[in-house]
Amino acid sequence: MKGYRLPKRLMLGAASSSAQIEGGSIDHNWMEWERKGRLHDSSSFSNACDHWNLWREDIDIMAAMGIETYRFSIEWARIEPRAGVFDQEAIARYREEIEYMLSSGIRPCLTLHHFTNPTWFERRGAFLYPGNVKTFLRYVGLVVKCFGDLISDYVTFNEPNIYALLGYGGEGFPPGDNNLVSSRRVLSVMAGCHIRAYEKIHRMRERMGYQDTKVGVALHMRAFAPLSPMSFLQRKSIEISKWGFQDSAAKAFLKGEFRFPMQNLGGFKKGIYCDYIGVNYYTRNHMNLPAGDLVRPQDPKSDFGWEIYPQGLAEVMRELRAICPKPIWVTANGICDDTDRFRSLYLYDQLSVLVQSELPVERYYYWSFLDSFEWLEGESKRYGLVHVNFRTQERTVKKSGHFYREIIENHGVTAEMTERYVEGENYHQ
Repeated sequence: MKGYRLPKRLMLGAASSSAQIEGGSIDHNWMEWERKGRLHDSSSFSNACDHWNLWREDIDIMAAMGIETYRFSIEWARIEPRAGVFDQEAIARYREEIEYMLSSGIRPCLTLHHFTNPTWFERRGAFLYPGNVKTFLRYVGLVVKCFGDLISDYVTFNEPNIYALLGYGGEGFPPGDNNLVSSRRVLSVMAGCHIRAYEKIHRMRERMGYQDTKVGVALHMRAFAPLSPMSFLQRKSIEISKWGFQDSAAKAFLKGEFRFPMQNLGGFKKGIYCDYIGVNYYTRNHMNLPAGDLVRPQDPKSDFGWEIYPQGLAEVMRELRAICPKPIWVTANGICDDTDRFRSLYLYDQLSVLVQSELPVERYYYWSFLDSFEWLEGESKRYGLVHVNFRTQERTVKKSGHFYREIIENHGVTAEMTERYVEGENYHQ
């Protein structure tokens, strides 16, 4: 296996989300979902990784690994536990963490919304109602006011297409609606929130005297392929699935182009509403009419059952660049590998594809830094570079984490590194 050098412009980082690592009994929609018994195991968000208390230890581990940039989220329900009531202690605690990040040489990238809503906002209908846009923008303004002097890089929403589809399309996320009309409306309202937030963040930070603001959205993108030889129906099924799942949303969020099924509820003008293209990529879907999406038995799979298809990263990046000619940030890319059997091989392959693509990729955030609370799956699925014992909260850097540390240190992969970390690993083990 050959070594390779990474592009000079590329920063290497890791990502996580507040609800998945912080712990604590926070009054948000996923905690309410847990109380209703909707999770697949008996674990709890209140445990997670206890990062709320162990944040300093976690940042020290990041710094020791050489992590250059960290994408994390603020928990809205912590800083605004009731509508219009703001917790100054929680705000101060987040600020302390961000300052420590910066002092450790780690560039923060802040995600404003990562699947969780305060319960009071959820009960108001969340993003189902355009009238709630003002409430979300109030939260955005609070975050920029409190942290805008420390943070220049922002993600407005993490995977809004997944939030809308899984929460309002009958796929198990809260609020558990099963109405594709609602799913369409939610995604359209979120696109409007993104556009307004993009404008607001730039405007506020410019007034603070900063000209380095970067705002985008992290879109969940998948590669698509036919299960059987391409026919007219198979080709059309792929076109329709891609358009409905990701392409229509990408055009609305990135360029203000609203075409069915998206709705231009705010009368937005076409333009550019991003400073980078954020892409979350994990897998490929095979289309087979009339069964829908399937995974072929012979394909390598993660422990989540998703196909491992590294080339898809380049495919989706090219598709997004065709929509909007902005630099690319891989805002999440990772694998569920519970025993760290092939995560080093996965990193090698994904970064190799990124290099070979010759696309203008500026950031790569591995998902995730820690083993964390995997939404419906709870503690049963592990994506982290760092192992977490959820009972003792002990952290241990995995083999793949050490490999990533050396990739960052060398800004690439040497032949000797592949021999130590990658050779012998096999997706079919």
